[in-house]
Parts: sequence; structure tokens; C-alpha cells
Amino acid sequence: MKAPELRALNDGQLEEQLGELHDEWRTLRFQEAVGQLTATARTREIRKTIARIHTIRTERVIEAQTRSYLAATGQTTA
Repeated sequence: MKAPELRALNDGQLEEQLGELHDEWRTLRFQEAVGQLTATARTREIRKTIARIHTIRTERVIEAQTRSYLAATGQTTA
């Protein structure tokens, strides 16, 4: 999935997607270990999508902390 598609998901959906990707990645690693892996590019795609999800989650945490700080100090965002 691309970043805009992932950003459209809520936190629960992101967690669900992350779990599914980890399961698929684990399956592909087992296939690679026994020599049955045919979709080698999929492994890289999954790793990148997992990284995108972690980045989006971090962005949301930072945004929430910034809003909380600004609300506590009585400032507004520009």
C-alpha cells in the first residue's frame, strides 16, 4: 500500500494491517528458508509497507503531542 492509502486508515485499521503484514512476512521468510519462495519482490514490498505504517503512527503521535502542548499553553497552530 502507498502512504496516502495508509494515512486514510484509522489507528485500529493500521494495527490490523500491520499484523497481517507481519504474518505474511513470516510466511515468506519460512518459504525462503526451505527454498520455496517464488515472489522475492513481495518480501521487500512488505518490509517497506511495515516501515510506512510505523512512520505514520509516529507522525500521529507527534501531532497529538504538539496539539496537546499548544492547547495547554493556549497557542494556536499557524
